[in-house]
Amino acid sequence: MDLEAIQHKLEKHSPTVLGIEQFSKYAVLLPLIQRENGIHVLFEVRSHKMRRQPGEICFPGGRMDPVDKTDQDTAVRETSEELGIDAGQITNVAPLDFLITPFGMIIYPHAGQIHHPEAIQPNPSEVDEVFEVPLSFFLENPPKVHYVQARMEPEADFPVELLPGGEDYDWRPRKIEELFYVYGDKVIWGLTAKILTHFVGLIR
Repeated sequence: MDLEAIQHKLEKHSPTVLGIEQFSKYAVLLPLIQRENGIHVLFEVRSHKMRRQPGEICFPGGRMDPVDKTDQDTAVRETSEELGIDAGQITNVAPLDFLITPFGMIIYPHAGQIHHPEAIQPNPSEVDEVFEVPLSFFLENPPKVHYVQARMEPEADFPVELLPGGEDYDWRPRKIEELFYVYGDKVIWGLTAKILTHFVGLIR
């Protein structure tokens, strides 16, 4: 192989996220509802029967399936399935910034409008309840910020002898920011709060 061949391969390459093929891919929808008193944001409370994050507050969404042509298709399909509404009731869907989590997931958030919310019939196997919060609440109340300290702990067979300093290698702890919104008895935090904060920043 020569430099010309290397250059030819590099010119044909379109950059993406390194290792993206190993990530699990999910898409969610931040649902907006027009009410007489203004715009509301709809949330789900995950069923307590769910294995992952039972009882947590979230947006509709889920893993991308082979039947989905795009991440937007996933967001609309999952919202339709979880809320028991026709996909045609979901319009004006627009992408937000995607997130890469420390847990090997890429999440593609979208915002969109839901029409005829009175027709919503949550899927009980996934959703315990839905509720709405006026968008004005999030525009007027920034989230509370708290932190979690995450520490690196190599496994017993990790070859620390190959690292500078060996067993004394400086595994720097990472401070992870977590955002919290509290609305009545509802606590919105985690990735849902991050997506919501990003959305609010975009529309200001």
